[in-house]
Amino acid sequence: MDWLLFLTFLAATAAAATTGAMFEPGKWYDDLDKPRWTPPGFVFPLVWTTVYLAMSYAAMRIGMISGTQQALAFWALQIAFNTLWSPVFFGLKRMRAALVVLGFLWLSVAATTVSFWMFDMVAGALMAPYLLWVTIAGALNASVLRRNPQFA
Repeated sequence: MDWLLFLTFLAATAAAATTGAMFEPGKWYDDLDKPRWTPPGFVFPLVWTTVYLAMSYAAMRIGMISGTQQALAFWALQIAFNTLWSPVFFGLKRMRAALVVLGFLWLSVAATTVSFWMFDMVAGALMAPYLLWVTIAGALNASVLRRNPQFA
């Protein structure tokens, strides 16, 4: 294990996590009409911590393989979209724009997962829960938008 490489990728996820912490859901989100299947608030930090650790470890594994530049570029793209979503949804309260960001996030996570899988099945498998979580987040974003059109 290359600890420096792992910690570098983990630092990138920490930047994304920081925007989530800076733009907390708060009363505005609490007051929105949400579907019954919305996860309870305590689930989000638990899932995100696990996902960020797994995706950092996966990126470290890929980073130690020659010829993986495009796969790592997809990783960089997805973490950029990840960082952008919270300020758009919670900060600007622009759910439709956040759903567009989430669409690009989903595509970039899918591309990362597939490209990682091509080089290292373990790394690809480590990205799979993230893809699932982003899929759930997209469905939640879309449902909340549909139920609260005033915040489109």
